[in-house]
Amino acid sequence: MADTIDSWDQVVVFALTLPDTYMESFYGTPCPKVNKKAFVSPGREPDSFHVPSPHHEKELLLETDPDTFWQTKHYESWPGLLVRYGSSDPDRVRNVIKRAWWDKASKAQRAAFGERP
Repeated sequence: MADTIDSWDQVVVFALTLPDTYMESFYGTPCPKVNKKAFVSPGREPDSFHVPSPHHEKELLLETDPDTFWQTKHYESWPGLLVRYGSSDPDRVRNVIKRAWWDKASKAQRAAFGERP
């Protein structure tokens, strides 16, 4: 799956392929959720979307691919970061989305899915 993710609609289409994912309002915007928790959202920047990420993974992503993964001051101390659309490594972006899904999923959902991506 090498197609780039160029829009919020494409993020949603991919997110909805993950188990037990559904759309529901998150701060007034429909977002993909699992276990009643949003795991991606449009963010505040028009060319990017937000994904939760543990601090240690966030730092690695920011260091290794700053053209794709970035943050504004709003996200500096938050366990999440922004992802630019059109990344040259769309499989890595999809993996980050899968990890965010896994981190928000219930224990039963995680067990059914398997190891954390």
